[in-house]
Amino acid sequence: MNKPLKSRRSFLSGVAVAGAASAVPGMLKAEENGAKMEPLAKSTSPSETARQRLAYQVRLAAANYQKDQPVAAHAVNVDETRSPSGVVSYSKGLMQNALGEPDSLSYRAFVKACETGSMDSFNLVVMGGTSRLANPLGAYAYGLEGADSHQLTMPAPPSCSSAGMAADMVEDYWRALTRDVAFNDYGTAGLIQQASDDMSTLSAYSGVKVNGKVTPNVIFRGQTAGDLQGPILSQFLLKPIPYGGTIIPQTWRTYTPGSDYVTTYGDWLNIQNGIPPTATQQFDTTPRYIRNMRDLAAFVHNDYPYEAFLNAACILQGLGGAVASTTSPYAVGGPTTGFVTFGPVMVFDLVSRVAAAALRAAWFQKWNVHRRIRPEQFAGRVHNHVSGAATYALHADLLQSKALPAVFGKTGNYLLPQAYPEGAPLHPSYPAGHACIAGACATVLKAIYAEKAVLASPVAASSDGLTLNPVTGVSLTVGGELDKLASNVALARDSAGVHYRSDSVQGLLLGEKVAIGILRDYRSTLPEFYPAFQFTGFGGALMAV
Repeated sequence: MNKPLKSRRSFLSGVAVAGAASAVPGMLKAEENGAKMEPLAKSTSPSETARQRLAYQVRLAAANYQKDQPVAAHAVNVDETRSPSGVVSYSKGLMQNALGEPDSLSYRAFVKACETGSMDSFNLVVMGGTSRLANPLGAYAYGLEGADSHQLTMPAPPSCSSAGMAADMVEDYWRALTRDVAFNDYGTAGLIQQASDDMSTLSAYSGVKVNGKVTPNVIFRGQTAGDLQGPILSQFLLKPIPYGGTIIPQTWRTYTPGSDYVTTYGDWLNIQNGIPPTATQQFDTTPRYIRNMRDLAAFVHNDYPYEAFLNAACILQGLGGAVASTTSPYAVGGPTTGFVTFGPVMVFDLVSRVAAAALRAAWFQKWNVHRRIRPEQFAGRVHNHVSGAATYALHADLLQSKALPAVFGKTGNYLLPQAYPEGAPLHPSYPAGHACIAGACATVLKAIYAEKAVLASPVAASSDGLTLNPVTGVSLTVGGELDKLASNVALARDSAGVHYRSDSVQGLLLGEKVAIGILRDYRSTLPEFYPAFQFTGFGGALMAV
């Protein structure tokens, strides 16, 4: 059972809670938020004093709205409560024993540092190697727009002994085993059929099913309506990108087929201790369109935080009026048009602006609330349990899965093959940072562009990734393909072996909440009359902010 998070920093008392993913309807006015507004000077050219006063009141109204919300209660990961030594919690980089379990003193110091939130406390944590924890103090950073990161809530992740964790882990094993199968070949590949059949037996699998079964047509897809239309990969990862004075084809530097890492126990233990890998990433010498999960894992290994959505914004801007919002104040014509507001400046500003806020929200949940174990760490528990080196409370769905003998047949152990030599980054698993960014960025793009506009001439990559081929018989919309892009980016980290489906799906929803808060504050700054930003949420409901 989820329990309220206790003893979080005292300054949270009285700070705002972000609303649930439900919309905040109506035109935002400062008066609605409890800030008394002074009238502007009657002159057609207001004095500087009046402008300054109004600017202050706009900011104050937004702050008061957040201040007046109830304090958030966070549902925590129960694994640390059940095992305070950190055996089934995140501990990568800390000093480990021969089983890859954290040294108890090191783990206690680590938890205390997360709770204290000071550089001095983290300097007391004993590390196992030279790798460094990824910015845990980022969990304490403030933002000046939207909800405070500590006031955004999400469900607790599945515990390590649960059927939900078993489903997450079995899917990760099959993703690793099928990285090199081309999307085009899913319908005929025997390995994909084996994965579909095995995943259909999972009692708590949360992904898409057809008539109660996982099928090759829906396996590894996201869970929005757009994810189920057309190719598994979004058009925004395939179409050429208008970028300033040039056009960039989306052919990428990918990884060599079969180049998996952290597949021996010695390598795995070194990586858990934070010892840098000796292996180096193996690259394909031929740039390719993304044609399989290994290519997609490569993309999200080398991307900048909001790169996929910057590219999508460039593509949408290049399409012009065909995808222009019909609710924009300038949609009805007239002598003026949008640029700084309701134009490209607003588009590119918001896409980048929500990315940092999304990561602040993710970092708080990662370090201060859940500290969920990474898939590569958990696979070590599976290996040691099945091989008899240790005993852990693992669900029968995982232990009986055909994924285990399949991975053993490939590597000689039950570790999770990684797409990257270093495995997962040194921060806890839940939620996925890429997913939070994807959820926030996709939300603001859906709020700006015409979601129902149809994208012309859809394409899919050939099985070798060298060409784009036309796709017929399907109508792909802006909104649907943005949702699909968000899922592609989020779930690609699962295919790399560094996250679970629940990390990604819940990360998208957390990112959506971040975007809602920022859009709400942003709307109060606009000079145009604009009733609300409208978009379809990841759950399928029409939302207005």
